[in-house]
Amino acid sequence: MALSQHDLLRLLEALRSADGLELIRGAAERMLQELIEAEATAKIGAEWNEHTETRTAFRNGHRDKTLTTQAGDLEVAIPKLRSGSFFPVLLERRRRIDQALYAVIMEAYVHGVSTRSVDDLVKAIGADTGISKSEVSRICQDLDGQLTAFRNRPLDHTRFPYVYLDATYCKARVNHQIVSRAVVIATGITEDGGREVLGVMVGDSETEVFWTQFLRSLRERGLTGVRLVIGDHHAGLVKAIRKVMLGAAYQRCRVHFLRNVFGVISKEAAEMVAATIRTIFAQPTADAVRTQLDTVADMLGTQFPKVKAMLLEAKDDLTAFAAFPDRHWKKIQSTNPLERINREVKRRTDVVQVFPNDDALLRLVTAVLFELHDEWIAFPRRYLPEGSMDQLYPNALPESAPTLPNTTNTTPD
Repeated sequence: MALSQHDLLRLLEALRSADGLELIRGAAERMLQELIEAEATAKIGAEWNEHTETRTAFRNGHRDKTLTTQAGDLEVAIPKLRSGSFFPVLLERRRRIDQALYAVIMEAYVHGVSTRSVDDLVKAIGADTGISKSEVSRICQDLDGQLTAFRNRPLDHTRFPYVYLDATYCKARVNHQIVSRAVVIATGITEDGGREVLGVMVGDSETEVFWTQFLRSLRERGLTGVRLVIGDHHAGLVKAIRKVMLGAAYQRCRVHFLRNVFGVISKEAAEMVAATIRTIFAQPTADAVRTQLDTVADMLGTQFPKVKAMLLEAKDDLTAFAAFPDRHWKKIQSTNPLERINREVKRRTDVVQVFPNDDALLRLVTAVLFELHDEWIAFPRRYLPEGSMDQLYPNALPESAPTLPNTTNTTPD
């Protein structure tokens, strides 16, 4: 895309008035923008307002993106399309993750805790075995500012009617011992049907105190409008939800529940029992869902009395989804939306195997989440259908209402 005379004069004036670094930054920023626009034109098959037979899409404005470089932060604009998506190939989507992985490996190496596989990876990425602690500190410091800002960013820009909570476990060194560390992650559905990563924290285990601290941190950052929290049935998590997420219902993950059921029956009976229980979630109405649970409990009760007891005990938590729009049911019955995230986290953390400390573990996990969050924002897709979200806030009710099945209205400690 050729620069107009006006643009050339403005660029010349900017270069004259800038210092050396600013001159380089301005030139790099303009060059990147031109390359991005040229790539967009090639993808679309036409320039602005150009009519061609090769056109495949239309532009729909731009979205701002900050690119961190050695010349400083460069502000570029990524073209948006009316249909489909576009992201320039010269901008690496996974850059933060790669930086975090590099930093973790270097830190592990410096502290003498790298395994043979980590040592091989250090050599594979071209790192010098004589890397200094100051170099590691510089790498980590450059990255940690971005990741900390992401973890602590305000959440008051929209309401999040649905919140998903789950935990995965990684190995790290604590007090010179290798121990299992709980990595808890929260994601949410926005009131317009989009998705965002809400937060992450590393701790000893999934205790009530730990989950309570995590959920309160989300509240302090501005999390509001929560109507349903979806998670497994870990005792600490459930108690924390009922204590902190006032006015929100709790949905017990149906997938985790089935795993619990498999623990009290034989492998031979697992398929039949699972198929029978799944009929609960295939009913067309809320009343039918709850009635079917009672029916299934009675059907299985003679042969599997423990399963019947589990179903009846979990009835309110398993069927909480039925109080919400039926177009949302499949997406809010389980924590499956977090499964992809957990797989990506494990794929990256398995490379390191044992982290030198909690900070290194949190750094890499945050980088993974940051990039996934960026993808959701950069390429917005409605996770829940348009026109269905407004049913969640019919009368702009206050945060503590409506009171839904299995909610709590007690005052938090």
